[in-house]
Amino acid sequence: MDRRIVLVTGASKGLGRAAALAIARAGSHVILLARSEAAMVRLDDEIRTETGRSASLIPMDLRDNASVDRLAGALLERFGRLDGLFANAGVLGSLGPLESVSPQSFAETLETNLIANWRLIRALHPLLRASPAGRALFTTSGAAPRPRAFWGAYAASKAGLEAMIACYADENENTPLRINLFDPGPTRTDMRFKAMPGEDRSLLPTPETVVERVPDYLSAEFTENGRRLAYLPPARI
Repeated sequence: MDRRIVLVTGASKGLGRAAALAIARAGSHVILLARSEAAMVRLDDEIRTETGRSASLIPMDLRDNASVDRLAGALLERFGRLDGLFANAGVLGSLGPLESVSPQSFAETLETNLIANWRLIRALHPLLRASPAGRALFTTSGAAPRPRAFWGAYAASKAGLEAMIACYADENENTPLRINLFDPGPTRTDMRFKAMPGEDRSLLPTPETVVERVPDYLSAEFTENGRRLAYLPPARI
């Protein structure tokens, strides 16, 4: 395939869905990965309507170790490489005092937001290195540098992710692979309003607005490495 091949996790809704559509519009072949196959089918229909090209769909729970390991083999057989990864899948988990968070909820938050991304790195690194200009972008949160009360599990998972990705980027500084973090900031998503139910949705940017530059960050022309890239709303006049 002569187009860039980009995998988007958490592609069924919110930031992942908006980013997948933007990446497809930019000309890449998009591989959609999410738990909801029905939502991905609807997104694929939209991509076909707008671009005239189809996406590849992978229904998967990233907490399933065996499925993540099989993913690399399937992509290698079909494409031979991976030019971009937008690792966006994540969960909010339980908000509340740390002593009240259940062990199951704490473990699931770290499993999805941190450990699953390590599994993706482990599985997909050879495919990213097979590209002449592999790019990986991992979604983080302001909760990592600015921890707050009652967000302990989520903040810990994102702080761990930031440290891990900083190490991964440094390990690949002398390779063509470029690895960065993306902080979308407060965005009009279901996850945001689960955390902040009283917030006025109309005051926040849409996912479509926030991910406008994601295709650029995953392009061969973007050569920054180890950066924490944040969405910045337009300045008010």
